[in-house]
Amino acid sequence: MDGSFCTKKISTYKRIGHGEKKLCPIFKQERNYMSDEKQPYLGTPQETIAILNKYNFTFQKKFGQNFLIDTHVLDKIIRAANITKDDFVLEIGPGIGTMTQYLAGAAREVCAVEIDKSLIPILNDTLKPYDNVTVINADILKVDIQKIAEERNEGRPIKVVANLPYYITTPIIMGLFESHVPVESITVMVQKEVADRMQVGPGTKDYGALSLAVQYYAKPYIAANVPPNCFMPRPKVGSAVICLTKHEKPPVEVENEKLLFKIIRASFNQRRKTLANGLKNFEGLSYDKETIEAAIEECGFKPAIRGEALTLQEFALLANVLNKK
Repeated sequence: MDGSFCTKKISTYKRIGHGEKKLCPIFKQERNYMSDEKQPYLGTPQETIAILNKYNFTFQKKFGQNFLIDTHVLDKIIRAANITKDDFVLEIGPGIGTMTQYLAGAAREVCAVEIDKSLIPILNDTLKPYDNVTVINADILKVDIQKIAEERNEGRPIKVVANLPYYITTPIIMGLFESHVPVESITVMVQKEVADRMQVGPGTKDYGALSLAVQYYAKPYIAANVPPNCFMPRPKVGSAVICLTKHEKPPVEVENEKLLFKIIRASFNQRRKTLANGLKNFEGLSYDKETIEAAIEECGFKPAIRGEALTLQEFALLANVLNKK
């Protein structure tokens, strides 16, 4: 895992006049064929403040807005996502278009979905030079991503890149996986604590339903830790860039996927209870105590085992046993 990747504090940035473009190294070295007007210039405190002041933008807490202001982190995200000129990229929450500029330079086409309508005029401005970007003003949870993939990428898997609001990280990621839309990978900036939960295994305090759900669908990898001073406004906690590369097929064979995730949720709903009690008390399951205890015994688990001790493979085994009862 890479260490923290924000290389400068805000106060150490050299003043750059509005309109003067500070280019990220990846674009200096690898994107020389791009015209100057298409080179990304956002990603510094100065340029971010200038565009926000130009449009009198006010941050809205309900949208969890924190804009990246470090070009090295932006470079790291593009590299971690492995974006190429063959790729169609769905960006969630483009903000003022900072990462969108970098994505537009690296990908064949970008579709950016932004929920805040007050950011649309800003995006029309900052993305004006890029003819391979489409901006949609909508809630990503209500967007038909399958339709976008079919119309813009011939139904082939797309890559998702996002700087996600902390409050909606899990619904967005799980929505993408559970809807089975064609996604090759998801590279997202999330709260450090959430990123840690996605990749841990049993026996740790961070292990839970999110860990199992993510690992069922994808291989997680934390590409970089990002401290609060890389954002505007500055969040109270650290962040991390995590890459979720979707499995071609799940690592376990399960007969009833919905039952599997009900069992997982039940097991961590009251994580200090035994597995048997957790399953018995969960409203989404209708098995009686005797059936649950018999299934646990058939799997070879100890009667007093807790859900937090089971691996994904063991949860799949239990789901397959209960599915037959």
